[in-house]
Amino acid sequence: MALKFELVTPEKLYRSDDVYMVVVPGAEGDFGVLEGHSPMMSTLRSDAALEIYASQGATPEKLTVAGGFAEVNEKGLTVLAEQVVEAA
Repeated sequence: MALKFELVTPEKLYRSDDVYMVVVPGAEGDFGVLEGHSPMMSTLRSDAALEIYASQGATPEKLTVAGGFAEVNEKGLTVLAEQVVEAA
């Protein structure tokens, strides 16, 4: 099964995809989110990499987020980022 992932900035819905896993740069450490993860909320570290795995074993896509929040619930993972910077 896939994880419903949404990345939102103040300007727009940046991304909405079904993915395998996302590693979130939480304020108290990185954590991985797969389908069926327990509900939780976390603040994000500033200027830290969000790693998005499209499928199991895939090379992650890395996006730098500048602060914000992450919420995991029964619908999936939503990341509310102040700003997103794509890796070069």
